[in-house]
Amino acid sequence: MRSPEELRHNLSRAILHVRSGHATSRRVLADALRLSPSTTGYYVDQLIASGHLAESGLEQGRMGRPKRMLRTVPGAGWFAGIEFNAERVQAVRVDFSGAQTRTLTHRLPEDADTASVLQEIARLITELHEGRKGALLGIGIGAPGLIDPAAGVGVHYAFLPGWRNVPVRAELAKHFEVPIILKNNLRVIALAERWFGGGRELDDYVILGPRRGFGIAVVKHGRLLDGQHHATGEIGRWVWPLNGEGGEMQQALCSAAVWRRLAGVTSTAPLPGDLRAALQSLAQVDGEAWQGVVNDYARVLGLLHLLLDAPAYFLHGPLTALGRRFCTDIALQTARLMPALKDMPPNIVASSLGDDAGALGAASHAMEAWQPRS
Repeated sequence: MRSPEELRHNLSRAILHVRSGHATSRRVLADALRLSPSTTGYYVDQLIASGHLAESGLEQGRMGRPKRMLRTVPGAGWFAGIEFNAERVQAVRVDFSGAQTRTLTHRLPEDADTASVLQEIARLITELHEGRKGALLGIGIGAPGLIDPAAGVGVHYAFLPGWRNVPVRAELAKHFEVPIILKNNLRVIALAERWFGGGRELDDYVILGPRRGFGIAVVKHGRLLDGQHHATGEIGRWVWPLNGEGGEMQQALCSAAVWRRLAGVTSTAPLPGDLRAALQSLAQVDGEAWQGVVNDYARVLGLLHLLLDAPAYFLHGPLTALGRRFCTDIALQTARLMPALKDMPPNIVASSLGDDAGALGAASHAMEAWQPRS
């Protein structure tokens, strides 16, 4: 006799396999779950009865009898995803089948603080309810800086006043009676890449996040790396230059710093209203500034590649506006700087996902964590 916890776990695993498209029939699902066809059939029947799965149509293979196809039911519920930084809060609604059905964005005022950000997050989740199908099943939050996901606490974020040891999950639980997951924003982007981007068929990849700061998220053997202090990927805190004589690396290689270098303005020059568009206008420039940025990025990516040897490094944030050329030039320069990479340069890819990747990833976390109620 299986325990209720094991039953819920296996039901949620069945949903994940069907939702991903990797299991389209009972037989394939049984193989994916490594369970007998009879046990798998019991789970499928339960999920059909509860309105989470549907079985329809016929899929004819090359050999054997035709089999009925499984699919998740979009209207069985929905998930909210929130991702924020010091400039804006983004929210998405994803239905039970994983389709994005609504997106909301709110720009934060310059004097935004911890309390106002939490209030805006709650307001946007409430607004996502409009036009929904089914019940809210879970909330995922992608927060910047250091996070304690087990406690649901935002530990520290330097660019938002008062953001220290913020009980995000507890505050939102006052408004919403559903599971709430808190993760670092780059780690939620990693899940967005798995469900909606180029990471669908990859077990290992790295997210590059030069935005307001600079961090990475690492997926190894299909799992996000976290670390003892939940600080895996905080490479923006490296000393820079690497000889230890300067400040932090994120101060030199964040998206704002790159724009200032390429635009030839001072380090205190105000940023344009649309940083992505401003960077796109510089995508074809050449010269000392471009080569300097490429060289600095090649040092960082070369070291990461020698450490992680990942199949792909997905670039996110405003610097994707610099296009494929930026990624190619960095990869080529890594081999010039580090001969060991001559035959194995990093595969740097400007992500196809947009600015809502973090919110999509946060919703994906909630979606992956869903389990049916007892």
